[in-house]
Amino acid sequence: MTDLKSSSNPLFLREEDLRQGIELLFYAYRDFTAEPDAILTKWGLGRAHHRVIYFVGRNPNITVTELLAILKITKQSLSRVLGTLIEDEFINQRADPSDRRRKLLTLTEKGRELERELTTTQMARFARAYRETDAEAVEGFRRVLSGIINPEDRARVRPRQRTGSGRG
Repeated sequence: MTDLKSSSNPLFLREEDLRQGIELLFYAYRDFTAEPDAILTKWGLGRAHHRVIYFVGRNPNITVTELLAILKITKQSLSRVLGTLIEDEFINQRADPSDRRRKLLTLTEKGRELERELTTTQMARFARAYRETDAEAVEGFRRVLSGIINPEDRARVRPRQRTGSGRG
């Protein structure tokens, strides 16, 4: 017999409902990263490089310490990835004028172009998915994703800018 409460009240989710959510997230992530992975491969880069490029682009003049906090990786791992991106001229690193020990990171023009190419494929996927549903479902999706993020990191997600055009 079907548990009617499971479809309307999240307090009554069954194991199968939760497993389906996990499975959907795995498939969505696979497809969400497939096109960017192909683009990155042409440059000899991987997903770690993509994450750094994305967050440096989203947060110009981010410090290495701030980037480490977002990515939750070791300094050694970031150093390898960042070294490649600086050497290949995707990222510019400069000393913070107020504290020369701190390094500020920004995308170069080449880095902005790559970030735009990678993000455009992912935005198109989101746009298609959002168009296939309604505003209430989109907001519910955002709340679910936010709920999956560790509470201490939720404030790191930049709030949506209301532009008055289009959805979401």
